[in-house]
Amino acid sequence: MIDETVEEIEEMQTHSSSVVAIKATEALRELLDREYATVEEFERGLERNAKALQRANQSHASLHNAMRGVVDSVSRAEPETVDDAKAALSEAIESVVDDVEHGKRRAAENAKSLVEDGTTILTHDYSSTVLEAIELATRDGAYIDVFVTEARPRYLGRKTARTLAGNDRVETHLLTDSGAGYYMDECDRVLIGMDCIVEDTLYNRVGTFPIAATAAQCDVPVTVVGSGAKVIEDGFIFENEFRSPSEVMREPAEGFDVRNPAYDATPVSLLESVVTDNGEKEF
Repeated sequence: MIDETVEEIEEMQTHSSSVVAIKATEALRELLDREYATVEEFERGLERNAKALQRANQSHASLHNAMRGVVDSVSRAEPETVDDAKAALSEAIESVVDDVEHGKRRAAENAKSLVEDGTTILTHDYSSTVLEAIELATRDGAYIDVFVTEARPRYLGRKTARTLAGNDRVETHLLTDSGAGYYMDECDRVLIGMDCIVEDTLYNRVGTFPIAATAAQCDVPVTVVGSGAKVIEDGFIFENEFRSPSEVMREPAEGFDVRNPAYDATPVSLLESVVTDNGEKEF
């Protein structure tokens, strides 16, 4: 299960960073069924597998924090036997998963007040937290319009549009990434998720930076929503991922190269606010 999860994360078959963190944490349950001669052997195995899962996508702060949280929790428990260590691991998994799910849910609840009745929003890519905030707002009676960028080259925005299309209180419009500027003046707010914020930089799916810059030029506020665990003060260095050129064009590139960064960097100075489970921070 752990090896399969590493491969799945590497292939980005699971796209939400929160879902990735939960999936990786749950994968560590496999260690509960393995045999270990000593506590030290168990802890080495946990550390090794947690690092393998973490390395599968070193751009995900939530994955980094989840793996570190599990390992540190088991270590702090100071287990005397292998059974004690396994009990500590089981408890740590439950706690970390609950923290990620709670943080995501609370962030959505805190952001729903920004999705007022009659609001027109532009969103980019796919964020389960943004979708939950919209769902909560419409459940409370709001009718809204949402412009969704398709988010090339993996087209994850289409997944967002299909999800929103199932909500009869949302008028959904799918557009190309480059079309964001054309419709920006119609929008009251840009509402997007985040991979992480490290110091004064937001790292998110590529295409976020030009959307935020366009919104700033058009005086449209940009709000980022996500778990507070994705806001990192120190101890984490973001490493961008460069995906296969075949995602951009299928035919061979002759006489030129194809570059496919997965994320871009947006200065937080372009944001109006960040909403997490800890509340709202304005810039």
